[in-house]
Amino acid sequence: MTQPTALPAWQALQNHRHEIAASHMRDWFAQDGSRFQSFSLEVADILFDYSKNLVTDKTMGQLLQLAEQSGLRARIEAMFNGDKINNTEDRAVLHVALRNRGDRPVFVEGRDVMPQVRRVLDKMRHFVGQVRSGEWLGHSGRAVTDVVNIGIGGSDLGPRMVTAALTPYHKDNLKVHYVANVDEADLIETLKGLNQETTLFLVASKTFTTQETMTNARSARDWLLAGVGGDERAIARHFVAISTNRHAVQAFGIDPDNMFEFWDWVGGRYSLWSAVGLSIALAVGMDRFEELLQGAYEVDEHFRTAPFSRNVPVIMGLLGIWYNNFLGARSHAVLPYNQYLRHFPEHLQQLDMESNGKGVDLDGLQVNYQTGPVIWGQPGTNGQHSFFQLLHQGTHLVPCDFLAAVQSHHRFGEHHQILLANCLAQAEALMRGKTEEEVRAELAGLDLPEEKLAILVAAKTFPGNRPSNMFLFEKLTPKVLGSLVALYEHKVFVQGAVWHINSFDQMGVELGKQLAKVILPELEGGEMGDHDASTRALIETCRDWGRQS
Repeated sequence: MTQPTALPAWQALQNHRHEIAASHMRDWFAQDGSRFQSFSLEVADILFDYSKNLVTDKTMGQLLQLAEQSGLRARIEAMFNGDKINNTEDRAVLHVALRNRGDRPVFVEGRDVMPQVRRVLDKMRHFVGQVRSGEWLGHSGRAVTDVVNIGIGGSDLGPRMVTAALTPYHKDNLKVHYVANVDEADLIETLKGLNQETTLFLVASKTFTTQETMTNARSARDWLLAGVGGDERAIARHFVAISTNRHAVQAFGIDPDNMFEFWDWVGGRYSLWSAVGLSIALAVGMDRFEELLQGAYEVDEHFRTAPFSRNVPVIMGLLGIWYNNFLGARSHAVLPYNQYLRHFPEHLQQLDMESNGKGVDLDGLQVNYQTGPVIWGQPGTNGQHSFFQLLHQGTHLVPCDFLAAVQSHHRFGEHHQILLANCLAQAEALMRGKTEEEVRAELAGLDLPEEKLAILVAAKTFPGNRPSNMFLFEKLTPKVLGSLVALYEHKVFVQGAVWHINSFDQMGVELGKQLAKVILPELEGGEMGDHDASTRALIETCRDWGRQS
């Protein structure tokens, strides 16, 4: 395929950026009273307002031409058809099959995978019903009160995010916890206050060989056995596996009947929709989990069928390309004005940066253009007292996504209205800014020397023209959350397609893991291998200081 930089639309956008360089969004809004109507869409109960972006009708037209010239339509069709679009690993990419709520079959190598997907969902429903009803009993005959999900990466970040986001839907007498870091502090602090007789562990590892996950799982097993007199029969009642490696699961002591499978066409960062989401289902119930799937499915259908000019994930992706490749933005802030969405930016960090943090294209050639941006953020209003200074008056262009629910799950004074007012105000302030004339008018009553006044005016002037998207929804429900996550998944897909990169492998995580396996025995006193001078000195220091403890 032609490099994207050689496409006519790319060249046109390079020229167009100079045309709008002196423009200001504040003026566009003043000149066009229908700008909001022109640049906003609704999908799956979410209002997507992208009118506060540095775009005109011409900009959007050229971006849509870029999507067409990049072969995005064919790429979308290939994913939904089960083609092996993950070319380095020769795999299909079918997280969309996991939440397919319609009758449409989904084929992988000529076989409809939907019967498998539905079978696992049925198995999850049966198990979740047993645990939540108290029918599932531990080794000593007591019901489960705490569930600990042991995973890492996609087996942790997605489920952890969704479970926190849906806290208002939790069952009061069943708590769900997450352990990911191989740092023992993570496991130790999680297990404090838990009872071996009433704790259920979910071990989520496709291969059941992931170093961090299996280290934590073995330590959790030791903790369990210490509390039940070493009786290994207890493992079968207190451990469940989410894996494809039946032999390793059995060797661990887990009853293979309590193994929930998923497939190699499910990428880790897309796995919350699979049996990896078992912890979510235990927290909120299987009906709510399927509402989550329904929300994602509605966005899938929108992404698959809507024209690009009305397609929210397509527009999200193209806006990101506009800022990243043409206006010099190197990061993107995600700002949920909802405390329940506190882990949402973390989940998107993996989704986006592990997918599109690539320096070679689908043909194995080095790219000569920027690919995935740095994703960061935290809930509002906390960020306003942290990094918003940089967003408003710093030297970096940082496009922002604001997410907010109009209704809270709680009625507690005026908290939610203050939260919502701040969210809307920040987006408006980033767009409008404050001119020198407006600042001088505010300071007109001050008796200051002109030199001092000029310094103060400069400090209080806001350039504005800082872009943002607004995602507004009535209430954060399981269905709305499913739709939000799917929107971002498809946004990442769109950008990868335009950049002509493989968004579905993650080779960059492997080298450090390989070197860690070499260094581990060296830290324990083994023969030192071939390292650079810095690494060798650090290993020797760790050995010396470790002996002194």
